[in-house]
Amino acid sequence: MKSNLFNILKKELRELFRDKKSLAMMLVIPIFIPLLIIGMSALFEAQVSKDVEEYNKIGFSYELSEEEKEIAKQIAIEVIEGTEEELKQKYDNGEIYLYVTKEDNKYVLNTGTNDNDTYAENLVQAYFEAYKQYLQTSYLANNNINPDEVFSIITVEENIFEEDNYFANYIKNYAFLFIVMAITVSATYPATDTTAGEKERGTLETLLTFPIRSKDIIVGKFLSVSISSIITGLISLVLAVISLVITKDMFSIYEGIDIMFSPVSLVFSVIVIIAYSFFISGLCIAIASTSKTFKEAQSALTPLTFISFFPGMIAFMIGVQGSPILSIIPFINFTVIFTDISNGKIDLLNIALMAISTIIYITIVLKVIIKQYKSEKVLFSK
Repeated sequence: MKSNLFNILKKELRELFRDKKSLAMMLVIPIFIPLLIIGMSALFEAQVSKDVEEYNKIGFSYELSEEEKEIAKQIAIEVIEGTEEELKQKYDNGEIYLYVTKEDNKYVLNTGTNDNDTYAENLVQAYFEAYKQYLQTSYLANNNINPDEVFSIITVEENIFEEDNYFANYIKNYAFLFIVMAITVSATYPATDTTAGEKERGTLETLLTFPIRSKDIIVGKFLSVSISSIITGLISLVLAVISLVITKDMFSIYEGIDIMFSPVSLVFSVIVIIAYSFFISGLCIAIASTSKTFKEAQSALTPLTFISFFPGMIAFMIGVQGSPILSIIPFINFTVIFTDISNGKIDLLNIALMAISTIIYITIVLKVIIKQYKSEKVLFSK
């Protein structure tokens, strides 16, 4: 019996590696991972390294004192004075990025929500913080109060633990989401070809005439698709690691930051990738097996690519933390556990629950497929 299973697996792998489309899905799609990592790093670099002259033209609808002008100069603000109507016109024309109006001691920052406006707002907030401190210091000095004694009543220090920065975590987690998508896409084509494709070509009927159990046929096909998916996932992970090495030297936002996976994180990342590969391969074969033609199976599997991506993306975007309950929920569990792993949080219970639940899901799926293959009505109905 074992030899039958091995022969089916060998047959499926031989056909898989001979098929150019399957190889393309397996080997070409991971190339997009480095493009994603380098591209997002360049985007973050551009945002962080934005020249102050790109957003420092600030309008004031009142005349600034010499002290205010000096503070603005120190913060690199280019002061543009004028009436409120003139400044609004300049803002609408893109000549300034923010303008300030004043009524008594109330100041209003008039701005929008694009990138330059946001940077300009932060710049002006720093200006007013400095100006407020100047006024407070002057007031205390005029009343014979030592400003240093007032401002140093309490002392606050920061103790920042060494860890990956926001950009590194963001990029690594998004890279994993694309690894998930690459694995899913890599699994869909061979799963379709080995089920609906064989059914359409008539080769499945021939295969079933041999004295081979349906269980051996299904498990052999499942393992071949899983191996293809695992190869895609591992290649994607290797390319992601290489890309992180390259980006660390290319971009200043990672200077002094360890953005690499630790050896332990890499081991558990591989475990997550293997678990997901088995899970999605079984699911793809189950869906494709119910289809009568290759085209019908492809249509049925198309939504799976989005289903595999979006739950994890939403969980990542809203900052969902790993928990035993989430570790058994399909799709979300892989992303949440990987996020914890990339952040250096190795929870063996959650990882074990993910692995056990995945095995249970795969077992259920394979039993359903085997039952389908024992029914000639399901297999050969037109």
